[in-house]
Amino acid sequence: MTLQMQIAPVPPEQRQAKPQDPTRLGFGRVYTDHMFTMRWSAEHGWHDAQLGPFEPLALSPAAMVLHYAQTIFEGLKAYRTPQGTVNLFRPADNAERFDRSAERLALPLLPPGAFVAAVEALVALERDWVPQAPGTSLYVRPTLIATEPHLGVRPAAEALFFVIAGPVGPYYPEGFAPVRITVAEHYVRAAPGGLGAAKTGANYAASLLAAEEAKAEGYTQVLWLDAIERRYVEEVGAMNIAFKIGGTVIAPPASGTTLAGITIRSALHLLRGWDVSVEERRITIDEVLQAHADGTLEEVFGAGTAAVISPVGLLAYQGRQYEIAGGGTGPLAQRLFDELTGIQYGQRPDPDGWIRAVPPAPPTPRRQAPLPLPAAGR
Repeated sequence: MTLQMQIAPVPPEQRQAKPQDPTRLGFGRVYTDHMFTMRWSAEHGWHDAQLGPFEPLALSPAAMVLHYAQTIFEGLKAYRTPQGTVNLFRPADNAERFDRSAERLALPLLPPGAFVAAVEALVALERDWVPQAPGTSLYVRPTLIATEPHLGVRPAAEALFFVIAGPVGPYYPEGFAPVRITVAEHYVRAAPGGLGAAKTGANYAASLLAAEEAKAEGYTQVLWLDAIERRYVEEVGAMNIAFKIGGTVIAPPASGTTLAGITIRSALHLLRGWDVSVEERRITIDEVLQAHADGTLEEVFGAGTAAVISPVGLLAYQGRQYEIAGGGTGPLAQRLFDELTGIQYGQRPDPDGWIRAVPPAPPTPRRQAPLPLPAAGR
């Protein structure tokens, strides 16, 4: 199965100058010359797939995304290998999570295979934007929004899928260095039956005030507890989290209130292959602090697409600060970071087939071309 895709490349003389200093990239500040778009309506289904200039969206002030928050997104990266090829890391998993988010937000599901095909088409056209410096990558943001102009609470009958990309450096200013996190005591992020498992803007909007307050107190991120008992650890604002206690890595399981992280799942798979004891179970903040008190809390680390692995050097709760791993990076977090980034950048073997190489774009992009959709759906 294929979709017809219109290709309208930006003329070379109108394209931007690419950033020259990789140390100044930051995260989410610079965008490439092109974007992918595809529209949906209840009447016509998916149509008008286009690969064209990165430009503002034209939305009615009555667009339902602006009033009822029908929007979802994903985040994944393209990595340049030492051989000059470009890799994606487990994009089919992002596609599956995108479908789950769309279903929860009552948005249309993409045609099978369209997510990965759209990402690949954009990255192939923008492969010169994939930076080469260590620790850099091309961040890709697929998004789906409700565009129907209608004021009334119901699912929208029109939607827009688009994919944008931009070169990035480390997500945290610290880079791969221990971060300081504080436990949210006055706010909750998601409750059972809500949107916690969907990658939707509402989840992140709910976290912003707590994150700003934490930042003002000198912390990098917020650690969220469950909304019912306010005891069970859930996740950090931009990543999942795990605790190494007495030789065992304990990770809160994916649930209806937390995001099913692709990076944490990859990390736990690697740990099991290294014969490290792993438990996916609920863990209370009291258990974490008791482990700190008795000296068995060995490491804490976050895992997510943006940061990959992020060691936690300090945890704050109820007015007290708890240093972890001497405030430094634990050996397990370091090993996971090295292994995952090694696979992503094509510097280490990929025995599990997590890498998908992006094929080169045609030398002269056509005005119209088929958008191939993988037969297996991804």
